[in-house]
Amino acid sequence: MAIAIVIASFILASCQSTPKNNTIDKKADNTPKVLIELLADTDNDGVPDDLDQCPATPRNMVTDERGCPFTMPGIGLKMEYRAFFAKGSSELTSKYHVELDKVAARMKEYDIAIFKIEAHASEDEINKRLPSLPKNRALMVKNYLLLKHNIEPSRLTPLNCEARAPIAPNDTDEGRSFNRRVYGLLTEPDNEYPINLKNGICVKF
Repeated sequence: MAIAIVIASFILASCQSTPKNNTIDKKADNTPKVLIELLADTDNDGVPDDLDQCPATPRNMVTDERGCPFTMPGIGLKMEYRAFFAKGSSELTSKYHVELDKVAARMKEYDIAIFKIEAHASEDEINKRLPSLPKNRALMVKNYLLLKHNIEPSRLTPLNCEARAPIAPNDTDEGRSFNRRVYGLLTEPDNEYPINLKNGICVKF
């Protein structure tokens, strides 16, 4: 009888020491959760909209702390434009509009950019007393940007080069056709301008 009591006591003690079900209640996860409100960055350049001074920066463009494109002198904003004209004409034909539209788009992306417009004539045009022809060609380009794209006049600099900077010989029809042109250069305001302006070959008007 005493032995039976001892055995019963041992079994009871074993039951009481058996671990309870260790199943984890996933619903009882009380880990603190921190909610972070992300600042808006519309152009995804890493600079919040509230601080971004260039809110329409193209994708994959390296930017500075202002959110503006980071450029080294002479590169980055630089863009060239060329248009050629019929003899004695200042008409800007439609095939040159597409590239000029791209210039306007770049100027809207970079509001510090300026556009310098060199207008040239062939030697025979100047000899025929058409000194205003290069000016009219420059004005055609300038007015296109003003009227179609609302680019500010202060950002457009027309220059009259007459026939003083030929890029081809003036003694052939082909050469003269290359010289009847407008050359445009989009740059930052403080970029050094080509030698034509420095040497007085082209004159602002």
